Amino acid sequence: QLQLVESGGGLVQAGGSLRLSCLASGRTIDRYNMGWFRQAPGKEREFVADISWAWVDRRTYYADSVKGRFTISRDNAKNTLYLQMNSLKPEDTAVYYCAAKTTTYSPGSWAYFYWGQGTQVTVSS
Repeated sequence: QLQLVESGGGLVQAGGSLRLSCLASGRTIDRYNMGWFRQAPGKEREFVADISWAWVDRRTYYADSVKGRFTISRDNAKNTLYLQMNSLKPEDTAVYYCAAKTTTYSPGSWAYFYWGQGTQVTVSS
């Protein structure tokens, strides 16, 4: 069983940066495709970014709303997924969740089996 725990959230002013981490335990993530999602108050959960497990030709994909500002990465040796968030905007305020799956990588897919509990990101104007 894979467990995921997010960290790194907090309060930041607009234009600032945060780096979220998602530490996995129970299994190694080297064969897992992984992603970040977020849910703002009163809104549905939405896709943010994902990254394939491949060691060669690793692929990433971003929601249009974060493209050019957020960067997803992974360190398999540390069993950790990251989300570097720059130029943050108030509309980025949400609970951020990481997710993992072993099924075929499909950019923007929601078909994840394992989910973390989330970390709160609040961007003030």
